[in-house]
Amino acid sequence: MTDIEIARSTKLEKIVKVAEKYDISEDDLEVYGKYKAKVTKEFIEKKKNGKDGKLILVTAINPTPLGEGKTTVAIGLSDALNRIGKNSVLALREPSLGPVFGVKGGATGGGYAQVAPMEDINLHFTGDIHAITSANNLLAAMIDNHIYYGNKLGFKKVIWKRCVDLNDRALREVEIGLSKEKNMVPRPDGFDISVASEIMAIFCLSKDIKDLERRLGNIIVGYNENDEAIFAKDLNAQGSLTVLLKDAINPNIVQTLEHNLAVVHGGPFANIAHGCNSVIATKLALKLGDYVVTEAGFGADLGAEKFVDIKCRKAELNPSAAVCVATLKALKYHGGAKVDECQEENLEALEIGIENLKRHVDNIKNRFGLNAIVAINKYQNDSQKEIDFLQKELEKLGVDLSLVEVWAKGGEGAIDLAEKIVELTNKKNQVTFVYDDKETIKEKIEKVAKEVYGAEGVDYTDSALEEIEQIEKLGYGNYPVCIAKTQYSFSDNAKNLLCEEPFRITIKEAIVKNGAEFVVIKTGKIFTMPGLPRVPSAESIKIDDDGEIVGIF
Repeated sequence: MTDIEIARSTKLEKIVKVAEKYDISEDDLEVYGKYKAKVTKEFIEKKKNGKDGKLILVTAINPTPLGEGKTTVAIGLSDALNRIGKNSVLALREPSLGPVFGVKGGATGGGYAQVAPMEDINLHFTGDIHAITSANNLLAAMIDNHIYYGNKLGFKKVIWKRCVDLNDRALREVEIGLSKEKNMVPRPDGFDISVASEIMAIFCLSKDIKDLERRLGNIIVGYNENDEAIFAKDLNAQGSLTVLLKDAINPNIVQTLEHNLAVVHGGPFANIAHGCNSVIATKLALKLGDYVVTEAGFGADLGAEKFVDIKCRKAELNPSAAVCVATLKALKYHGGAKVDECQEENLEALEIGIENLKRHVDNIKNRFGLNAIVAINKYQNDSQKEIDFLQKELEKLGVDLSLVEVWAKGGEGAIDLAEKIVELTNKKNQVTFVYDDKETIKEKIEKVAKEVYGAEGVDYTDSALEEIEQIEKLGYGNYPVCIAKTQYSFSDNAKNLLCEEPFRITIKEAIVKNGAEFVVIKTGKIFTMPGLPRVPSAESIKIDDDGEIVGIF
């Protein structure tokens, strides 16, 4: 059966009943139909002084076309922890419509390890991303309206872009103001995908509605003739933007197919944004569960690094352990095997590809300071010889291995991982940051590039150097860096999978996100508006004769 067929064949409990198991009453919920709800701000406030559970981060090796199943493993692990008598809660990101209708598909897990209702979550859900899109575009409209009526603030350069939650490469560069009305001045502009909007990052890093409003007001939208920053609050925009987000800021709850609680809220991409669900959702989950399983997007070089250096730093989180997910097929792909050869036993390719896993594990343990375990998302035809080889190699690093079969077995397929995680979280660890706030932007970039990616060095375009100098002159050099880089390689070249030869990272652009309170650093061929593949998933998604949605995976 397909993922959507498995999800549909499982009888869900009403969300009110699921919430009751975690001492959340119906009065504490804003219910969206039978199976989705938002938790009220009053309930969050009531729980804020409660004891925190243990936070478990699920990350992965660099992703491949074969897929690693990171979200699936995270869901299965939380179900498994509940199966062994632990009170576990999931905290995940919301899917973007871009990948759903593009190439990657949905983000609700797979097989018998899913959050549900999967169609709703993957599509409009509770409207959070639509609210973020509206807020983003209202701010853009207010900027151009201000310019139309005389430009009192003296905009010389507008840097705020519009957005839409779809992959549409035709919108990367556009020209606006072409109506030929009086005072309309045409200018080049562009669109980001909504999950790359600074408002999404702000949404996910804000601690409450007041902090959200403060951050929205601090967004830099442009510069005047003296290269001084112009803020959203200079347009008096922060109040209306907050109003658009007042319901969205409350976390969403749904359930796994085994009727355990999942908090699904916020969804910035990890290659072009910081890749973590909202701080509000994570902190709520920590008050509800003794164990909280969360994930960070793509490989540990992106998701886990940003989870640590941005989210943990800002929200004062200290994860108790990290799971690094991989598949034997993907490891062989990173060892040079072609996609159609990865199902065959190939120790030579595995021996090369395991270096990718080793670097991620080394980063998790020795750069981020977290207890680590490797979870192999197991396929039926995986070779025992290859598994034995992998286990011996990891033993040399002092890292345990667990074989996971949650796609086929649900929580039962991760009992071993759950038991090992409980033991691992009993060991002390202290999250460590790759760089210090007081270091310069270039020092921060170079530490991530050299210590996390393994780069030989960093090169900068002349324009990037000018932008970094201006950001520091404006007083924002103390912010963390959010490096926008390909997810497929430690390098900034998506085709350099092996990274055997020394490589350098090229910095092309630096943009301060003053509301989010970090600096985006763009490398390589990275776009904040993705494009659709030659054959997008949108071509196969439809409603069948029974009125059911099919084609989402």
